[in-house]
Formats: sequence, C-alpha cells, structure tokens
Amino acid sequence: MARPLPVALAQLPPRPATAPISGFAREVEDLLARFPRTRVLVYPELHLCGVDTARGEEKEQLQEAAEPLDGRRVAALAELAGDLGIWLIPGSVCERGDAGELFNTALAFSPEGRLAASYRKIFPWRPYEPYVPGDRFVVLDLDGIGRVGFAICYDVWFPEVARHLAWMGAEVIINPVMTTTRDRAQELVLARANAIVNQVFVVSVNTAGPVGMGHSLVVDPEGAVRAEAPGDAAAVLADVLDLDDVTRVRTHGTAGVNRMWDQFTDADAPIALPLYEGRIDPRRWHPAGHPVPPAETP
Repeated sequence: MARPLPVALAQLPPRPATAPISGFAREVEDLLARFPRTRVLVYPELHLCGVDTARGEEKEQLQEAAEPLDGRRVAALAELAGDLGIWLIPGSVCERGDAGELFNTALAFSPEGRLAASYRKIFPWRPYEPYVPGDRFVVLDLDGIGRVGFAICYDVWFPEVARHLAWMGAEVIINPVMTTTRDRAQELVLARANAIVNQVFVVSVNTAGPVGMGHSLVVDPEGAVRAEAPGDAAAVLADVLDLDDVTRVRTHGTAGVNRMWDQFTDADAPIALPLYEGRIDPRRWHPAGHPVPPAETP
C-alpha cells in the first residue's frame, strides 16, 4: 500500500528579518492556492532571517533577529500552520538560547498548530557562521505516514548526519539550504549520495537568487532526481513522495542489488571505529522500523 506524502519546496529569496510574519503568511497562502494538495511545505535555511549584506555587520543583524523558541515568532508560525492545516517547515531561524547563544534552528509545525520539532544545526559553516553547534539529531513522525529527519545546509557534508537520521528511522531527510557560493554543484552530488547510501528520500531546498544559487531538488531512495529547479530563479517544486519506496528499496536492494542495511547479522563481530572511540555493533546496525535479518549458518 502506498504512503503518499505531497510536498512543496519554496525556492525563494530570504525575507528581511524585520519583515512581519503577516507577509510570510500571505506568501504561504498564495503558494497553497497554487498547490492545494500540499501536505508538507518546506522553505530554505534562514528564510525568515535574511540580513542586508550590503550593510555589513551580519552577526549584529542576526543577534537582532534572534528569538527564543517561546517567542512571538514561533507562536505566530504555529498559529499559521494550524489555520492552514499543514506541516509547515519555514526553513531555519536564528534562535536565542537560554544563555544568549545563537543557534541556527530548523522548525516544524504540525497541522494542529504546535511546534512539533526543532533542530539546531550541528555543523555550522565555520569560520563564517556565528552559531553554537547543536548537540543532537532530530527526527519527526508525520501522522503515521512516515518519519522525516532534519539536516541544515553544511550538515550534509558530514555523512554521520544522514546516516544517523536514517538509523533513527527517517525515510525523508529535509535539508533547508542557503548556499550562496559555487559549491552548490557539489551539494547536488551529496544529496544524491546521501540518498543512495542510506536509501532515503532527500529534499533539499535552497535560497533563490540574487542571494542564493538555487537548484533545489528532490532525490529518491535510489539516487534518481525526481525534480530539480533549473537555476536560481524563484520557483516552487511540488512532488508526491511514496514512502513505501524506501521499504521497497531496502527490501529488494538499490537497483535490485545492494541492501546496505542488511549487511550485518547478530553473528558478526563488532568493528572498531577509532575516530569516534566507538564501534559498529551489528546488533544495533538496523534502522528503526527495518527488520533484522536472521544470522546465516554455514
């Protein structure tokens, strides 16, 4: 049985951090009028916290834009999601921590109008970004349809992020991006690679020009590009992901061949991972929701 998940990616320029949420609400409503079956709406990284780079002082502007998760911005976004009855992922925002820290935090709001998940970017783009790193991976269940995980921009350059999200049961990795540099070409390769080696969908939505490089895309669990914005112009990508494709690929193999999540059985010995001062434990290898194969006998 199919598990359809209608998604829309809004490749748009960032909104000024000083702009009222009411303008964003109109933007969302206009988009949903064009794509009324959308269930999950995703925006780029820092879409609501755009800064005026011509002014300089970006860090100071981000400090001004930062709010705690119990602030007015989050309350307004939760109300908007509830009013529209959708899963709203407005990209990431500047979050002010309890001790005044800055975090780059992705938010997800439920159709019931609540903050359902928040994820602090684990790998800020150093030395350029002023954020404190997050300390945990985050996944979210969508009304029994499936599970999604979050990775913000530079996170995808670190394979540990996508691997852990897939291991935690994510069938879709949602990747809000604000890439303004020429390495977007490499990120497109990484999106496909992360999808292939973890057998998940990857939804990567980048900021439009003139700020960002665009080229948002949707990748399936075998690495095929389902949809891609052809350039950096403002665009919306709409697609319906069948999350049962993840089950199919993991059961029968990528290209009908490779089943990486079935690599180990309980009879295999652990493998040391010196970099992490840890190990791969075959008994813990299989992701949440994926059946464990029986140990083979000679």
